[in-house]
Amino acid sequence: MARPRPHVAVVGAGFAGLSAVKALRGAGVDVTLIDQRNYHTFQPLLYQVATAGLDAGDVAHQVRDVLRNERHARFRMGRVVAIDLAARTLAVERSLGPGPRDTIGYDHLVLAPGAVYHDFGVPGVHEHAFVLKSVAEAVALRAHLLRRFERAARDASLGAPPESLDVVLVGAGPTGVEMAGALVELFQRVLPRDYPELDLSRAQVRLLEALPHVLTPYHPATRAYVERVLRSRGVDVRTESQVRAVTADTITLADGTTLPHGTLVWAAGVRAHPLAEALAVPLDRAGRIPVHDDLSLPDHPEVWVAGDVAGPVGRGPGGATYPQVAQVAKQQGQHVARSLRARLAGRSTRPFHYVDLGLMAIVGRSAGVAELSPALGGLRFRGLLGWLAWLFIHLVHLPGHQNRLRAFIGWAFEWFTYDRHARLILDPLDRTLDRAGPPPPVAPVDRDALAVSAGPQPTG
Repeated sequence: MARPRPHVAVVGAGFAGLSAVKALRGAGVDVTLIDQRNYHTFQPLLYQVATAGLDAGDVAHQVRDVLRNERHARFRMGRVVAIDLAARTLAVERSLGPGPRDTIGYDHLVLAPGAVYHDFGVPGVHEHAFVLKSVAEAVALRAHLLRRFERAARDASLGAPPESLDVVLVGAGPTGVEMAGALVELFQRVLPRDYPELDLSRAQVRLLEALPHVLTPYHPATRAYVERVLRSRGVDVRTESQVRAVTADTITLADGTTLPHGTLVWAAGVRAHPLAEALAVPLDRAGRIPVHDDLSLPDHPEVWVAGDVAGPVGRGPGGATYPQVAQVAKQQGQHVARSLRARLAGRSTRPFHYVDLGLMAIVGRSAGVAELSPALGGLRFRGLLGWLAWLFIHLVHLPGHQNRLRAFIGWAFEWFTYDRHARLILDPLDRTLDRAGPPPPVAPVDRDALAVSAGPQPTG
């Protein structure tokens, strides 16, 4: 009888997990991809869903469609809740309703569950802040913003306080910068036509950063350009502003300053997915798993780690730690597949080598920045060229031909009309509107259920 093919379990349908599955095509293995959600999320564009630039379906792609031509792979929808390294099994909680946990065995395991937001222990963040870690959170944030404007329009004659429309973003990395630029354009160019009764010049967008600069990893000239553009477009940029505490309508800074807000978006950082703790191995300060230089788990060569959950890489005490961004996740997923192929063929594995392609971000219409890595010439682009480079790269990497087409049409529509089409309020409250009698109370967004899953997580 023919020997059974080795079984590879891949946890997480994010950038790293999908890259590993695709790179294992033709490797003579059977792959089971496990994720709590049945879609892959293109994390870098979630802020456009939250600011009405794109629909939720434009940035998400069904996993089964991604795997349609991957005959070696199957998809299982569920949440991994436990890992037994000795028995080589996973305990999977079903996502489709109550029932017993499933047990899935493996010969090789690829852990790529991604990351969750990090509140750094600041009181009130978990209860009062929005985060952009999933499609559900982006839609909830958009609904919250639009409901704020609807409420202000209703109460305009009563003199609604202007701070009820203020948005504060904490963290001036790419997500915070891009969100700030998109919000001021929404407030200045789109919503005034929807709400002529409101003076939207009173709505503030504030961007807080604990460090001395926005976009810290970028070149000083790039940082200066981005900050200048943000300020010129009306964003209140405050660097060296560390948040000490958060309430439902205020933020307290380390220097004692108190700022009002109607909406708080936390974009200050991420930490490794809590599933890393299930391995019962020492983790680094960000909860990431230290791995050998080929991305295998020490003492368990059949376990591989990739993406945001992979910590220091190397066999010595000061291994390299890579940024938690999409290009690192993709390259690590591909490297895990190559290492697994080598192991199955009886060859030695090679160390992971990260090829830095560069950095990019946009501040809004016709204003973007792009920096190529020194290996690619080190060129830097600002303004329209940086904006076009950002558009091209994101269209190329957005999964699914229909998604690319819809995103392109949406961006073209916005360019020519100064309008955004995705201004629908879609959230759980909608389910109560057609019922007789007063609607029942709606529970707040369960951020644990939205963010903590073995599903597609933020990668930059």
